[in-house]
Amino acid sequence: MSDGRVNNNADQKEEQEQQQNQVKAPAKRSLGLLITTYGCLFVGSIASSLLAKYYFVHGGSSRWVSTWVQSAGFPLLLVLIYFPHFVFKTTKRRPFTRFTRRHLLFSVVIGLILGFNNFLFSWGTSYLPVSTSSLLLSTQLIFTLILSVIIVKQKVTFSNLNCVVLLTLSSVLLALGSSQDKPVGLTKTKYFIGFLSTIGAGLLFALYLPVTERVYRSVYCYAMVMEMQLFMEFSATVFATIGMAFDGGFKEMVKEANQVFTKGPTVYWTVAILANVVTWQLCFAATSGMVYLTSGITGGICMTALLAMNVIGGVVVYGDEFGGVKIVSTVLCIWGFSSYVYGLYVKLKKDEKKEKGSYTGVKTAEDGGEMEVEMGKVKDDDVAAADERV
Repeated sequence: MSDGRVNNNADQKEEQEQQQNQVKAPAKRSLGLLITTYGCLFVGSIASSLLAKYYFVHGGSSRWVSTWVQSAGFPLLLVLIYFPHFVFKTTKRRPFTRFTRRHLLFSVVIGLILGFNNFLFSWGTSYLPVSTSSLLLSTQLIFTLILSVIIVKQKVTFSNLNCVVLLTLSSVLLALGSSQDKPVGLTKTKYFIGFLSTIGAGLLFALYLPVTERVYRSVYCYAMVMEMQLFMEFSATVFATIGMAFDGGFKEMVKEANQVFTKGPTVYWTVAILANVVTWQLCFAATSGMVYLTSGITGGICMTALLAMNVIGGVVVYGDEFGGVKIVSTVLCIWGFSSYVYGLYVKLKKDEKKEKGSYTGVKTAEDGGEMEVEMGKVKDDDVAAADERV
């Protein structure tokens, strides 16, 4: 009998350890952090799209340069990783605490895939008009929903399904109403290459979102997400740097700056390159943060919703036409995104009613492996469980 009890205790201990390895998200997230993250995504996504267009409009043509700038700003993430602990003293968790080899391996593999995705995106945008590119990239939202159901068991609700349909329809209308953007002299071969490249980029990004959501279940805090993002972007930069080295991309940058770029070398290096590096890094870091704070499908919805803002940005910055079709597309986009946000709000209220007295705190910092809860009420058992998980 005693041996049986020992075995049962051992089995229970092993089961508890397995449960502890899966870090469960709290019922409430920090609203301030979520708003800040989406604000960074908003600014980064729109600015990077406009600057990418700025690079090609004024004479830039290298696909490897366009790929490289999307990830080369990874050292900027060191500010987000080290400053909160060493400068601002807002967290007691030391950087890279509990960052395992498993996290490193996942980061490197996902980063290489992300680098290839960036290359496909650059290749597609160098050939396809904005209208066709928007149409093809909008399909990633459908793929994201399907893959989220398969990989992370995402529940299909009226809220997310309605949002996916409306945002996809918005992008389709936007594309169909922008046929005048088609470049002159585009051959069928280049169009076919651009078509396949953009579809591939959309599929890879759709896979990236739920995969990172699943990986982030073993992540203990927001800072750890940025640490994984650092290695992802580093791996993507290595991929792009190797490609540039074999293709002569670095020499191409100097040539473009001095001879090709119509705004001159100073604007080339500060706006077309440096500003692109910063805004792309802001966009990708915020995307990872959104996936961690919410879900992969929410991250995809937020990215697709910003297509309408990109249209408005094009109208303001480049004087693009804003006709009836684009107005309807923008309204559908706002409608779809608003309906999803309302669905999240309703779900949150239902969860609060069901989980009265259960954990509703905000995961903000770690103190020597223990989580500090600054908001909400928790049961004693839940506090102990939360401490063990973190």
